[in-house]
Amino acid sequence: MTSENEPVGRKRDSVTTRAAILAAAQELFAERGFERATVRDIAGRAGVNQALLFRYFGSKDELFRAAIADQGRRVLDEGPVDGLLGRLLARALEPTGAEAQGHWLQAALRSSGHDEGASAIRRELGDEYVRALSSLTDDPDSELCADLLLAWLLGIGLMRSVHRREPLASADPATVAHHVLRAAQVLLADVDVNFPPP
Repeated sequence: MTSENEPVGRKRDSVTTRAAILAAAQELFAERGFERATVRDIAGRAGVNQALLFRYFGSKDELFRAAIADQGRRVLDEGPVDGLLGRLLARALEPTGAEAQGHWLQAALRSSGHDEGASAIRRELGDEYVRALSSLTDDPDSELCADLLLAWLLGIGLMRSVHRREPLASADPATVAHHVLRAAQVLLADVDVNFPPP
């Protein structure tokens, strides 16, 4: 027996359904940004109806917040703190094709004009990333140093994947990373300069 909110043929499994909605949202927010990614399209890609999406997430704003937070935290959990900047940089330098479309950074860049989107990014990721990165230096301005590097990272992503500014847009990721990570060591002495990160 199926719920009226589940498509025929799909067994009711709340964990799987929630994950499908979240994955579809992450893809579409990355492809289109907050404003152009519709709830109808997200539900369609997830294979559910809109009522079910709202039951799990409440609103489009909350879905966006959950999508950004989920992917951003995965980056934190992928390895040691000293490699976090390298992992973030790797995502910022990925091509804008399909392989990059699910990344939170693409969603963040394409949604930066949306107040709730910008607020979600700051609230869900900014503090955690700053806390992690600031542990890589003994400088009394460690949080400011971490914030400066995150701002630079977002700027790199914006100029490379959204504005497509040359020579950055077509520069070799390893070359860009080499320069950025070496410069980052001035602010965060213990940052890992190996790229790609392990």
